[in-house]
Parts: sequence; C-alpha cells; structure tokens
Amino acid sequence: MTRILLVQGANMAYLGKREPEIYGTTTAAELDEILQRHARVSGFELEICYTHLEGEAIARLYRAADEGVDGLLMNPAGFSYAGYALRDCLRALRFPYVEVHISNIEKRGIKSVTAETARGVIAGFGLQSYIMGLDALCALIGNGKPAG
Repeated sequence: MTRILLVQGANMAYLGKREPEIYGTTTAAELDEILQRHARVSGFELEICYTHLEGEAIARLYRAADEGVDGLLMNPAGFSYAGYALRDCLRALRFPYVEVHISNIEKRGIKSVTAETARGVIAGFGLQSYIMGLDALCALIGNGKPAG
C-alpha cells in the first residue's frame, strides 16, 4: 500500500482557533479526520505529523526516507519563509514532495523557501488544497487514478 507522510508545520496544530478569517474554523483534528477518510477511500496510508520545531520536521523526514515512505505532502506554514535547513533536507529526499497552503501565500506576500524543492505547490483553495495535494501526490507516485 502506498504510504504518504503529511507534515504540518509551525502553528498548524492551532488550526480553527488561529486567524479564522484566513484559515477557517475547521480544527486540526477535524482536518485530520477528513484527510484520513480521503486516504481510506483512495487506497493509501496517511500518517500525519504536527510540529512547531524545524529540527523535529527534519528528523521526521529523514526517518520517513529510511522507512520507505512513498511521498510527502507538507504545509510548511511558519517554516515557509525561514526554513532553509528544512529546504536543504527536502533536497536530499528521493520521494516526491507536494507543498500545500490553505491561503494564497503569494497574495499575502509570503515567499516559500521550501517550495523550490517541491514537485508542485497548491495554495489558496482552503482545506481543499490538501485533497488536491494528496491526489496530485498519488498521481506522481503512480497509485492509479486520483480519487475525484
């Protein structure tokens, strides 16, 4: 079975409470359930990891490589604009990486330093960005046709 790791970067654990005018009111736990349901229906295994620490994200990514994870979906969140060490880690990984953002970060004037290592970036579609990102990642991995 295809194994995908989702890394939720700094501040994402506070989803639903932090700046709801930008990120909405869906909580992190509710988003996790939506994504796990999508994974079950689409036929892949999804592990979700939240961290506020860049070093923890890096350690989890290297462990994922050693564990044979097939792909990475990540919302780097607060790591987007200062995560140079994370970017260097992403360059070393051999599995595909798709970056997602709930808001349109370009419209907000945020440049993601991690995006340059991604196969693609999906931003600005709210929580649907995650579903779109998972489907794109499955297509890249070759897990058949993305669920629609």
